[in-house]
Amino acid sequence: QVRLEESGGGSVQAGGSVKLSCVASEYTICMGWFRQVGTNEREGVATICYDDATMYCTGSVKGRFTISRNSDEDTLNLQMNSLKSEDSGMYFCAAVERVEGDSCAAEKFSYWGQGTQVTVSS
Repeated sequence: QVRLEESGGGSVQAGGSVKLSCVASEYTICMGWFRQVGTNEREGVATICYDDATMYCTGSVKGRFTISRNSDEDTLNLQMNSLKSEDSGMYFCAAVERVEGDSCAAEKFSYWGQGTQVTVSS
């Protein structure tokens, strides 16, 4: 069982930046960030497999968000810049030993953190 703990959420004004971090209890090949708004389904934001195989799941975050990981420390980061109100939501860190096919699909991930809230005010 892999344990994940997120940190770094909060409230920020539109145009600002937030960095999310996630610490894992052990290494897994793939990790990712997912966002949930209210009771909607969790949607992929960005995932990374190995050290540098990144996938940005929605066009709206490309060029604004950067996912990275430090495999030596089992940490995952998401740098979010130029934030918009539509970026608001609960952000979850997720991990899985490996992913075949769509790495942005939440159902492919086995382990989840508790989530951290990001609220962007306009």
